[in-house]
Amino acid sequence: MLPVVAIVGRPNVGKSTLFNRLTRTRDALISAYPGTTRDRQYGDVDLHHRRFIIIDTGGITEEMDEIGQLITKQALQAIEEADKVIFLIDGRAGVTPEDNLIADTLRRSGKTVFLVVNKMESLDPHVNMADAYELGMAQPIPISAVHGSGIDRLVETLFPEAMEVKTEEETTAGIKLAIVGRPNVGKSTLTNRMLGEERVIVHDSPGTTRDSIFIPLERFERHYTLIDTAGVRKRKKVSDIPEKFSIVKTLQAIENTNVVLYVIDARVGVSEQDLKLLGFVVECGKGLVIAINKWDGMTAEAREHAKATLDRQLDWIRFARVHYISALHGSGVGNLFASVDEAYDCAVKKLSTSHLTQLLEQAQTTHSPPLVHGRRVKLRYAHPGGHNPPLIIIHGNQVEALPESYKRYLATFFQTKLKLYGTPVQVEFRSSENPFAKK
Repeated sequence: MLPVVAIVGRPNVGKSTLFNRLTRTRDALISAYPGTTRDRQYGDVDLHHRRFIIIDTGGITEEMDEIGQLITKQALQAIEEADKVIFLIDGRAGVTPEDNLIADTLRRSGKTVFLVVNKMESLDPHVNMADAYELGMAQPIPISAVHGSGIDRLVETLFPEAMEVKTEEETTAGIKLAIVGRPNVGKSTLTNRMLGEERVIVHDSPGTTRDSIFIPLERFERHYTLIDTAGVRKRKKVSDIPEKFSIVKTLQAIENTNVVLYVIDARVGVSEQDLKLLGFVVECGKGLVIAINKWDGMTAEAREHAKATLDRQLDWIRFARVHYISALHGSGVGNLFASVDEAYDCAVKKLSTSHLTQLLEQAQTTHSPPLVHGRRVKLRYAHPGGHNPPLIIIHGNQVEALPESYKRYLATFFQTKLKLYGTPVQVEFRSSENPFAKK
């Protein structure tokens, strides 16, 4: 097993910047606003023949509001999971009462703690690290997470000897599953329910989740990476700078995932923002499963009305499986994995040229292509052009004149006959060259 290292400290000392520097990614959301990071974020570090898992945490504070308590709880849980702890302080601000509080907490934990002083670029270590010794910990390590100075020394101090990691210990991302939806529809509650633990912060206030949290999961010998994303509101309602970055991270998560699990509040229904986000998912060609949450507690009459409305509003994405669930109580959640597996398997399904050409002929027999200037459009053959999502390339004459309605008909025909559920099918048309055109 790879060793685990947690980064802890008060808000805005550069924990997420250090996380990104060590993992050589931009997975952690960085902002000058304190409290941007709230949930635990895990990443893999592979530097100088040293490999370990790093955990980014929210700031530990004395604030007694409900969100502050939940953030601190997440950080304390990371300390409990870790083999070693990086205690990060701000070299420019010096040691604060909050730093002393965190130092006491770490001493009681019994973990191996490394005191790291950040933001030391252009500063004299002998002057600006003097008060760090007051914390009574090991020799402070000066670094600059922004510029990368001192990172090599930090890694070598954490693990003095190089490691040899066996290939069977390599982790697999498996199916990347992004949980997406508007704020306060129950995405984090659903994430925790699927994991079977309180992994991410759940609160009634919209916008609790700020970053896209990547969480590995294994179920029935199949690997997944759950991505709990921030809720996306209408642009005119977004005024908070961290929320703007959160929306960007959510859209990036959709682009980089395999399957999107889209959550809709049954009591609110499908909004214009939902339709825009679902359109973005389909445009990106991602697998799609829809979860209608908060189905519990609704009367039979309300359920019947909601179902009729949802069927009408979601008719344009009939390829996606729809589940009616309660993330809070767990009803229907287990069935989601079967649809996620189906969507992924259909997205990467291998198609053959002969089978696609046969289906193309059937489609034309059932519904002939239209006439263009007195001549019928001829579609000659089809072949696979890629997968995830499935891409079907059709060759023929005058294909540029095909109306959009017939193109949609062919895409739906292939989707139905090939039983490609949970994934959009993209159809591309190419004109065959006329060998006598220049004669």
